[in-house]
Amino acid sequence: MDFDFTDDQEQLRDAARKWVEKGYGFDRRRAITKAGGFSREAYGELAALGLTSLYIPESDGGLGMGPTEGMVVMEELGRGMVLEPLVQTLMASAVLAAHAPSAVKAAWLPRMADGSALVVLAWQERAARYNFKKCEAKAALQQQGWTLDATKSIVIAGDHADALLVPAMLDGVMALFLVERTAAGLKSRGYVTQDGARAAEVTFDNAPATLVTLGGLNALAHAIDIGIAATCAEAVGVMDKTLALTVAYMNTRKQFGVPISSFQALRHRVADMKMQLELARSMSFYATLKLNAPAAERSVAMARAKYQLGVSMRFVGQQAVQLHGGIGVTDDYILSHYFKKLTQLEMTFGDTSHHLGEVSSCMQDTAGVFA
Repeated sequence: MDFDFTDDQEQLRDAARKWVEKGYGFDRRRAITKAGGFSREAYGELAALGLTSLYIPESDGGLGMGPTEGMVVMEELGRGMVLEPLVQTLMASAVLAAHAPSAVKAAWLPRMADGSALVVLAWQERAARYNFKKCEAKAALQQQGWTLDATKSIVIAGDHADALLVPAMLDGVMALFLVERTAAGLKSRGYVTQDGARAAEVTFDNAPATLVTLGGLNALAHAIDIGIAATCAEAVGVMDKTLALTVAYMNTRKQFGVPISSFQALRHRVADMKMQLELARSMSFYATLKLNAPAAERSVAMARAKYQLGVSMRFVGQQAVQLHGGIGVTDDYILSHYFKKLTQLEMTFGDTSHHLGEVSSCMQDTAGVFA
């Protein structure tokens, strides 16, 4: 199997990396966090690079690219801990392109492609844990159209998005709806998350909605699997930069008159970090390659990948802090922010324990060395 990237993919990686290095430094990121955790200006810059249009068909104003291009971009954004929710854009645009009626596509996909509209997924509910199949939201057909009654939690950039994709139950079956931010009955309460980004609690009280698809469960599963693969790629970028920061610090920090990078025991710990990073990278590739597989195979692959990424993120983050010492957890030092980012990514779309359970539940009776 050929794992080499094409020239176009390398150019895309280079464009994303240069923007992160030159346009999204640590100082700018901290300023965005202090301002609320989301910047329309920065999101517009991502759109100007074409990154918001990756999964949008060319017929709708997008680039018509696929999972590999999404992985390449998310790795680079992970290096800079970019706060703007490109993962949400990839999820929403892919779902609309695959499941929405023509009128909805025409109304939203071109605007999402050029960055003038931000659409995010509002799916998490209290007490649902990571089970996306648990949904208490209700939809009803009124004389004026569809309406929703729901409360959704941890909606990424939920108070800044122009529209939200909302799963809700309709006659016992999950459907997927689009609700505009200006809709009557929609209220949001925004806050800064642990990693410095933006999220919101959103309530819908008889809020007008547009039906995207009656097959909401399949569409939601598709979206979440895209989110898991993108999160895995982002985590690889975060870990790569975390390891680089750790090595640079060890080459500078001295004890007993020599750099601590010369101590064999610490070198072994760095080697273990590198091994976990490469395990994570290979599973990120695996997740990306499985995004176009049949739904059941795809979901199992995402659980496998997210489990390994969770193990690797925890190991790399904790080892980096220990090798730095106390400075590694101070807010003024950049590594502490990478550690917080890894901690949050480990719990995004299901933590390590959750995905271990998913992998276990999908094992067949013939699994194991005695099969």
